Amino acid sequence: MNFWNIHKELRRHRELADKRSIGYDQNRVAKYIMWIGFAFTILYLMMLAVILSLSINGSESTMSVEFICGITPFILTIDFLFRFVIQQTPAQIIKPYTLLPIPKHLCIDSFILNSLLSSGNLVWFAMLIPFTIMSVVFSYGLLTSFFFLLFFWILILANSQWYSIIRTLINDSIFYWFLPLLLYAGVFSPWYLGGNADFDKFFDIYSSPGTMLVEHNVLPLVFAVVILIIVVLINRKIQFNHIYRELSRTEKTKVNTKLDIKFLENYGETGQYIRLEVKSMLRNKVPRKLFIFSSALVLLLSVVISLTDVYDSDFMTDFWCIYNFVIYGEMILVKIMGYEGNYLDCLMVRRENILSLLHAKYIFYSLLLFIPFVLMLPTVFYGKWTLLMLVSYGIFTAGFQYFVLFQMAVYNKQTIPLNTKIISKGGMENNYVQMLVGLISLFFPLLVINVFNSLVGERWANILILIIGLIFIVTHKLWLRNIYSRMMIRRYVNMEAFRSSR
Repeated sequence: MNFWNIHKELRRHRELADKRSIGYDQNRVAKYIMWIGFAFTILYLMMLAVILSLSINGSESTMSVEFICGITPFILTIDFLFRFVIQQTPAQIIKPYTLLPIPKHLCIDSFILNSLLSSGNLVWFAMLIPFTIMSVVFSYGLLTSFFFLLFFWILILANSQWYSIIRTLINDSIFYWFLPLLLYAGVFSPWYLGGNADFDKFFDIYSSPGTMLVEHNVLPLVFAVVILIIVVLINRKIQFNHIYRELSRTEKTKVNTKLDIKFLENYGETGQYIRLEVKSMLRNKVPRKLFIFSSALVLLLSVVISLTDVYDSDFMTDFWCIYNFVIYGEMILVKIMGYEGNYLDCLMVRRENILSLLHAKYIFYSLLLFIPFVLMLPTVFYGKWTLLMLVSYGIFTAGFQYFVLFQMAVYNKQTIPLNTKIISKGGMENNYVQMLVGLISLFFPLLVINVFNSLVGERWANILILIIGLIFIVTHKLWLRNIYSRMMIRRYVNMEAFRSSR
């Protein structure tokens, strides 16, 4: 079999793995809802294309191709960041194929090719194609239009590989975040670096490929292809090294005696499960790195919110305050029971063990909210926010938002490996149910807050938010028991699913 035959076979296996996944049915419903949101995004991009076309067509100083090329850094930066929202960590079903008599790099090449052919790389064409039809075709001809669209398609493909590289590297260390920061600082440097730095200089530099494309100069296309080849080769090397490092990993047990937290033994089963949660983060690679990354993000956002005025508008103030509080929930708690799937059979040997575990998790993640609360206190000291707002949003997160996120304990049934991140056993690497619940827990509170602000004013809105949060906190034992009861109804289905996905 040649490469293309093997690639088609691997692609077919991947599709079958997704359809046979234990979470396929429930994930399919959430996926349809996400597709509805995706359709609205496409409509928004098409409307943006019309607005840009009308503004450019009425201008005599700027050509349409030059204009889009001039804002290319913004488009690619937004594309890179947007992938973190909708595209989870790259996972590759490679383990079964390592025993077959095929070249070791072939599986990785196939997965990279799949990522290049992903429909997600065509999203920006919802804006580019209408813009091309309205502002490029009739002014510069079909050849220029073809060059223009091809140029951006190659850049977006390169951006997808750049995302895959960074997303893989930050699994090793959060310090790899400095790579995109340094890159984008360099890309935008003509805007702020140098004696004559301004937006016009920045725009002139990046609009020059547009001028070349209008003149049918293929140099920008050659340059884009070279960049694509370089990032594909780098990504191929990084994926190969990381995958085979995980495949050949040997178990090493190192007992941590520095933080024993024995005082939690005085609090019965709940204390023991809190201790288990802490130990899990200390001893296992995946939970530890996710916790460190979440904490680093909380620290970064807190510094930006406190020391700058970038997010001082009313909407952005509410959004970033809510988001900073719910980061731990959005990134860790939404996967509740996923890590426990590795040893769920042990948790089922005694009555209400799971209920004690849920109670311990609620206490632990509620205590974690003191981290963003303390880090955002400077906003109160500087007079940017009120203490009432900070307290009410924190309590609302511990109450209502955690109530929403804890519901995933009933529906999560995919075991999450504790020490491997890239290789996977089954399909459905994107859990759309978790993504949907995360979006609900983030954006629904913003809707409630804005409604309260418009009806009763900011002060009373914060008080109402505080009361709602307190109600859910006071009644947490009731709704945790309800979650536990529903889990017990589905326990055999979930236990079988957790076992099969280990």
